[in-house]
Amino acid sequence: MKSNIPLAERMRPKCLSTFIGQEHLVGEGKVLAQMIVRKKAHSIIFWGPPGVGKTTLAQIIAHSLELPFYTLSAIDSGVKEVRAVIERSKMDGQTLLFIDELHRFNKAQQDSLLGAIERGIITLIGATTENPSFEIIGALLSRCQVYVLQSLTEEQLKALVHQALTQDVILKQYKIIVEEWEALLQLSGGDARKLLNLLELVVSSFNTGDGIISNALVQDIVQQKMALYDKNGEQHYDIISAFIKSIRGSDPNAAVYWLARMIEGGEDPKFIARRMLILASEDIGNANPNALLLATSTFQAVEMIGYPECRIILAQTVSYLAASAKSNAAYMAIGKAQGIVRQTGDLPVPIHLHNAPTKMMKGMGYGKGYQYAHDFEGNFVEQEFLPEKISGTKLYEPGNNAAEERQRVYLKSCWKEKYNY
Repeated sequence: MKSNIPLAERMRPKCLSTFIGQEHLVGEGKVLAQMIVRKKAHSIIFWGPPGVGKTTLAQIIAHSLELPFYTLSAIDSGVKEVRAVIERSKMDGQTLLFIDELHRFNKAQQDSLLGAIERGIITLIGATTENPSFEIIGALLSRCQVYVLQSLTEEQLKALVHQALTQDVILKQYKIIVEEWEALLQLSGGDARKLLNLLELVVSSFNTGDGIISNALVQDIVQQKMALYDKNGEQHYDIISAFIKSIRGSDPNAAVYWLARMIEGGEDPKFIARRMLILASEDIGNANPNALLLATSTFQAVEMIGYPECRIILAQTVSYLAASAKSNAAYMAIGKAQGIVRQTGDLPVPIHLHNAPTKMMKGMGYGKGYQYAHDFEGNFVEQEFLPEKISGTKLYEPGNNAAEERQRVYLKSCWKEKYNY
């Protein structure tokens, strides 16, 4: 029966004494150890990368304090499920509610927790891989203590493997030797769950159960059997790269395909929306300013709605961005400007551009000679706006598209000689 349970689950610690890592939280006298000793829980948000013990610590706290324990995943739960737990908790007494990937709850879903936490009906333990300051509403954040979990060290990962080989009910029956560690450790990326899954995958290839683990063997098995999409691995970066390049290359068909790959792989929709928001300015810019407006609205809508419905909004925006005219003029302009700032340092602001809110400043000549553009025909008058040392330096070059061609015509009418538009 136990052989049907994954190794990572079989090896999940039941108490702090067998928990590996996060010594700053679970070591003797540290905050979580003290919580268990005092048998008094408070609401917590665990922030850290995948596979470092967030879920396990929540379970250990609930088991040690002998409290009713409910688990929800923000991926497939919402206000309805939260309210159901709250209603059950009113009968159970103080209850621990663990919400995995809490950052995926939208504002309304997070709001639904506040009253129950305030009244002590539930004690929340949330887990997130995203910065709580950005992803968790202030009202909920103020009711919780945030604890940061760290990636496991090489020594801790090795200790996990040794623990599994010597204590797991199945693996301890066999003679398994780790001859080389590099592939196991690198492919795990500090993720204990991924490491144990990989270990189990490698061991399952041994015909007799006994065997030697080498780098070549690990790499060969991984290439054959590991999943095609891993949110935290190389495939994650390859697919988002293909997605962005497809939009930049004006291919909505490919862009929607890569979007589907990310959705099916469980990618955070806010990560996708955030990347499109950047692209709307970097690769489309003034060729179609509406792209940035739509991308901004999309990010807000994704934040409010979440999966599965937000996939439609994402697809609409992806196809719009891919089919839009493209320009990187603004991206190139800020790059050039930053380069000049690094080379020339803090050049003085021309005296006529100085702010002069007081009589003393006006007496010192601040603002003298400035000409108010709206006082002149066409709302323009030629004057110097750059520091003298870089006067005449052209940083913004409109792209070759209809919208920016109109900009070029206007700028040429203003600055034909100075900037050579």
